[in-house]
Amino acid sequence: MAVDVDLSDSPGRATGHDRRRYLLARARAEGRIEVAGAAHALEVSVETIRRDLKVLEDHGLIRREYGVAYPVESAGFESDLASREAEWIPEKRRIAAEAVTHIDDAETLFIDEGYTPQLVAQELPTEAPLTIVTASLPIASMLALRGSCTVMLLGGRVRGRTLATVDNWATSMLSDFVIDLAFIGANGISRTHGLTTPDPAVASVKSAALRAARRRIFIGAHVKFSATSFVRFADVSDFETLITDTGLAPSEAHRYSELGPTVIRV
Repeated sequence: MAVDVDLSDSPGRATGHDRRRYLLARARAEGRIEVAGAAHALEVSVETIRRDLKVLEDHGLIRREYGVAYPVESAGFESDLASREAEWIPEKRRIAAEAVTHIDDAETLFIDEGYTPQLVAQELPTEAPLTIVTASLPIASMLALRGSCTVMLLGGRVRGRTLATVDNWATSMLSDFVIDLAFIGANGISRTHGLTTPDPAVASVKSAALRAARRRIFIGAHVKFSATSFVRFADVSDFETLITDTGLAPSEAHRYSELGPTVIRV
């Protein structure tokens, strides 16, 4: 579906298809779209926008929540690191703070790419002698300055969108490691489809990290739940713990816990 549609000249005459293209474009460009604001911009009723968003949700392109819709990352769309840094900051900080309390006696950690994993890296105890394995250039550069940390940066092609390495060198290095604990993120987590991400190369690195790790913890904001992207790399049952925020309903958290992991809402 194209996303470069401009309805500013005649919004009221837009067809349903054009409205949905516009809504998806704005959601992807801004990270979210509000129902009331979209209705005003397109000069249609709130109910019309809700119906349009329901169609996009049924097609797996957006996720609706309390008058707001968020884009679902897919094979054709993935947000960049800058846009991820602008959403759900307090929730992500709470998730990161909770995550580091689960390190226990782990000495070797895998920290995934992405903004929430960067916050986990910031929260690591400064005096603990840890070995950190990561594909993330920002995380590696941050922790390399700490005298207490030994940092192993995975080799490979660097993705400009996320500043993380992928491909065979990264997965080959991981195959030689035995890691105590892996903090893993995802673009979507679903009870039906497991954990997913838009890029097969990224999925391969995540899968390799999971195989190398003795313990695995998912970290991600509630908007990741019930979202499904292109490539599946893990099952919910592969994790001992899922750490998210209180935006995930208790009833939904219970459904995920029935698949095996402990679900923590912070």
